[in-house]
Amino acid sequence: MKTMISTAASLSALMLVAACAGTPSVAAHPAPAYDADFPPAIVELNFESHGDRLNGHAYLADGPGPHPTVILLHGFPGNERNLDLAQDLRSDGFNVLFFHYRGAWGSAGTYTLTHVIEDVAAATDYLRANAETLRTDPDKLILVGHSMGGFAALEAAARDETIACVAGIAPANMGGSAEVFESNPEAAAGFAAYADTMQMLAGLTGENAIAEIKANREAFDTRLLAPKLVGKSVLIVGGDKDTSVSVERVIEPLVAAYEAEPGIDLTAVILSGDHSFSWSRQQLIDEVVDWAEGCR
Repeated sequence: MKTMISTAASLSALMLVAACAGTPSVAAHPAPAYDADFPPAIVELNFESHGDRLNGHAYLADGPGPHPTVILLHGFPGNERNLDLAQDLRSDGFNVLFFHYRGAWGSAGTYTLTHVIEDVAAATDYLRANAETLRTDPDKLILVGHSMGGFAALEAAARDETIACVAGIAPANMGGSAEVFESNPEAAAGFAAYADTMQMLAGLTGENAIAEIKANREAFDTRLLAPKLVGKSVLIVGGDKDTSVSVERVIEPLVAAYEAEPGIDLTAVILSGDHSFSWSRQQLIDEVVDWAEGCR
């Protein structure tokens, strides 16, 4: 009984203290300045590529624009989406469109590398057709891709004369992979097994992926795109600890091919980093944003 009385008394004392303390104050921070008529926003959207619906969203920058707009392309399968980069680009006055390719992460259709390249073109068409609604400058579309998305960005830029700026962050060279698969059957088997686990990529099998890469070895070789990138600003970023897109095997040959082609405005950077630049995100973001400033 004494214990019960003591506990009740303690609870009563605590309630009294809480009541006397009142409601804790909350520190108020002044709102950052922004355009009340055209504030920063995120817009969920979808658009079609060859009859299939692609899911995405756009980060809209502050103000009426029109804003230069980055199309941010994810890799294979797309676990790293680089949306921290998207937020910083928006803060710097760029719109950013992020989307999933056909067959990827719930977008309709079948996933293939050929479809991925076509889907980038569909995204640029969508932005041009909806420039007023999305406060986008249709003449200043910038392609930025990571890993397989870097491959897609370079391939799409080579096919679109109106794209003046393209960046590859640890860009894969899918055509170069054909050489690896033929010379190293174990590497081919490993890639096929990995592709077979990609349930978020509809229709993809390791066998089909390798067959597509081998059938398009020249068209998918990003080193051979150099003549079609003349007159464009190209950023290539590699990570010195990247075991997926190694500096020695992929980045250096790519940079050498572009340096040998007169007329490419090339910026090449090697950062301390793994494939996702896990410990150097801010350095990566700074490099991309600083480069993009020249594309306004």
